[in-house]
Amino acid sequence: MATTKKPAAGKKAGGNGAPALNEKHKRFVDEYLIDLNATQAAVRAGYSEKTAGSQGFDLLKKPEIQQYLTERMAAREKRTEITQDKVLKELAKIGFADIRRAVKWGESVLVHAEDDEGGNPVELKHTVALLSSTEIDDDTAAAIAEVSQGRDGVKLKMHDKKGALVDIGRHLGMFKDKVEVSGNDGGAIVQRIELVALDGNGAD
Repeated sequence: MATTKKPAAGKKAGGNGAPALNEKHKRFVDEYLIDLNATQAAVRAGYSEKTAGSQGFDLLKKPEIQQYLTERMAAREKRTEITQDKVLKELAKIGFADIRRAVKWGESVLVHAEDDEGGNPVELKHTVALLSSTEIDDDTAAAIAEVSQGRDGVKLKMHDKKGALVDIGRHLGMFKDKVEVSGNDGGAIVQRIELVALDGNGAD
């Protein structure tokens, strides 16, 4: 008579044969989706602060965690109608913004009419002027972080162009985060994240 092998205790198989997640694992995934910080997600999920860096790193490598994370992200995308395409388009507005679409600068010619003996003296003055809000297109407006009025005139602050381009590069697989979680000479484990550029084929 044939017998079936039962999964070991605490290792119940999921729908695809992968080990079933426990509540702590699910909590980790839910916390990770808040800020995409594996270390802090592990701490908030109840793991020790001393080992949270390595725990978070290891958890994200587990196939069952990856599957659950994918499912949760798909559910969130459907619920909020915020898709990867929408996010990339908004990042692109910042990353490829041209400040000349919001600000004009150059030299203005000033003529002093009161001095006529040697001809009207001409003075060149450098000026900077912000375009009217009705003149700025929607994409450029989305890249503006702040407009304020100060003693020296109007101040314009754009969103972080470089940061947006790095985020776009990550989405497109141009960069990856190299995570180091091993301690030196038996010392405390320190998590270090380094941005590594990939070649055109997406390989190291």
